[in-house]
Order: sequence, then structure tokens, then C-alpha cells
Amino acid sequence: MVNNDYYSQELHGPYELHDIGNLELEEGGTIRNCKLAYATFGRLNAAKDNAILVPTWYSGTNKIIEQVLIGKGRALDPGKHYIIVVNQIGNGLSSSPHNTPAPGGMANFPHVRIGDDVRAQHKLLTEKIGPSSLALVVGGSMGAQQTYEWAVRYPEMVKRAAPIAGTARNTVHDFLFTETLVDAITSDPGFNKGCYQSPAEVREGLLRHAKMWAVMGWSTEFFQAGKHKALGFSSLDDFIVNFMYAYFSVMDPNDLLCMAWKWQRGDVSRHTGGDLREALGRIKAKTFVMPMSSDMFFPVRDCQAEWRLIRDAEFRPIETIDGHLALFGADPNALAQIDRNLLELLAAKV
Repeated sequence: MVNNDYYSQELHGPYELHDIGNLELEEGGTIRNCKLAYATFGRLNAAKDNAILVPTWYSGTNKIIEQVLIGKGRALDPGKHYIIVVNQIGNGLSSSPHNTPAPGGMANFPHVRIGDDVRAQHKLLTEKIGPSSLALVVGGSMGAQQTYEWAVRYPEMVKRAAPIAGTARNTVHDFLFTETLVDAITSDPGFNKGCYQSPAEVREGLLRHAKMWAVMGWSTEFFQAGKHKALGFSSLDDFIVNFMYAYFSVMDPNDLLCMAWKWQRGDVSRHTGGDLREALGRIKAKTFVMPMSSDMFFPVRDCQAEWRLIRDAEFRPIETIDGHLALFGADPNALAQIDRNLLELLAAKV
């Protein structure tokens, strides 16, 4: 285990931890006493049908989701809905490589798939929290991958689904993009095959990782418009070091690698022998597919191809020059579009 003050109640709370017991994984490993960190907002109604589930994205936590998507007067309004944000396995708050005791932690932490996250979340909801159904599952990026998995795996439980900036089956191209993020970390000698003592020992790898996120996460138009300066950074170097690197440098490298591995392999067609049309045909939820118009990780065309396979789904691209990282909330117009779509989706009869 590695002590890391970044993953704390002070920075990401309040959140609760629930032990779901041993989680046997699709790849054959087991997480013993698997713990899920989650935060709730609002109250579950008497009918137990006003719950909204929000899974987290790569590097994201319940606190980041709260800051970007949740609030009075927003689509995700705690005054109207019972909102449950569950931290994915490997994100540093739930069971993760850095917080799992030896010998199963750090480099020995087993491979986890998106399906493992969703099965664990289903156990948390049904055994601990208790909604009868989910009025909406909504998530961005890896949260979108989990949203699709929920809608395919538990079609009777999910009434509405809103995958944002993510796909149901990852593409070969995106797999390669993500592999460069992995290589940036593991090629640092300080990584020491995952047996470092502190993220500071992997400084160069995390810096390269942050630079690659700057290249792929934002868009050409974002930089051409000088938005990095509009955010308060004096130069590109200032933006890279004091925003991108500052964000990732405090995170645990093994945790990032755990999430990247399952991101690369996200694929709901595992349920149907590789037939994506059949898998997406299982979805009964009213679905709004919402790609970011300038996203280079999950381009509009990739999301549109999947949308066509979902019964009664609507295609609602979000217009923004902030690329994939419009999820960070720096573009108020993108957030307004997401809110309008989610309000309409929540109002739709199912």
C-alpha cells in the first residue's frame, strides 16, 4: 500500500465506503473485501423510483462529478432526485491498487473490466441503497462505458440512459491512444514495475501522461482560440505544468493504469459473442447519446454509428471546442446543453 493524501475525505468527501465482499472478476482474479466509495444527494422517494446513478470517469471522483453536474436548478437537482455517484474501482477512493493491502495491491492488483464495476455497483444498489429502478444512468467517458454496460446488462432496471462522450465498444484507434498514456507512465524508470513508494518517483512519466492528455483531451480549436489563456494561464508551458500536470501529478500511477486497462477494453458486445447490434438491441431505456463535437478520443462518428443500433434513441451531440475535456466543465455552454438534454430525457415518459 502507498499512503496518498490526495484520496481523502478532505478533498473528495463526504463519501461513504461500503464493503460488498469478495468480487470475482471477469478476468479470473478476485478483489477481496471490495469497497465502493459513493456519495448521495437528495432523498429516495417512497416509491424508490427517483434514483439517478452517475458512474465516474477516468481520474474522476464523486467530488468532481458533484462540481460539474449536480446542483439546485440543474438537471441533476438533489431537490427532485436521489443522485448516487459511485466511484469506479481503481479510481483511488474505491478499492484500488494503491489502497489494497499486500500482496494483492500495487502491481499485483488484478485486471478489472467495466462489467466488474457495474456488477459491483448493482450489488451496492440492491443490497445497501435500495432503489427499485434507476430513473437515469448518466456518465461521461468511462462513465459512458459504464452507462452502456448498465443499460445492456440490466435493461429492466434502467429506465433512461445518457452516455456522454463515450462509446459502448472501444475502437482500435482509441485503444492505441490510451496505450500511449500507459506507456508514458510505465516507461519511467521510477515506475519500477509498479513498485514505487510515491507518485513523485514517477514524475517524468506522469508529466508525459499529462502532456498527452493535453494533446488528445482538448482540441486544436481549443488552443487556436487561446482558451488555455482564457482559463488564466500565461503560456502553453504554464497550462501544461500548472493545470494538466498539477491535476495528474498527485494521483497514483497504478490506479491510473488500472482504469486505463479497462477503458481500453470496454465492450458491451462481450455479452453477445461480439455482436454489437445484438448487444445494443437489448437496451430498453430511453437513451440520449451525447458525444462532444470536437472529441478526439470518442469522435462523433463513432458515437453516431452506435446510436443507430439503439432502439428509440436520440442523437444529441454537444457543440464545444473543448474536446473530450469539456467534461471538466470549463465551457458553460456545453454544460447548459447537457442540462437541457438531461431535463428533456428525465421528462420523457418510459
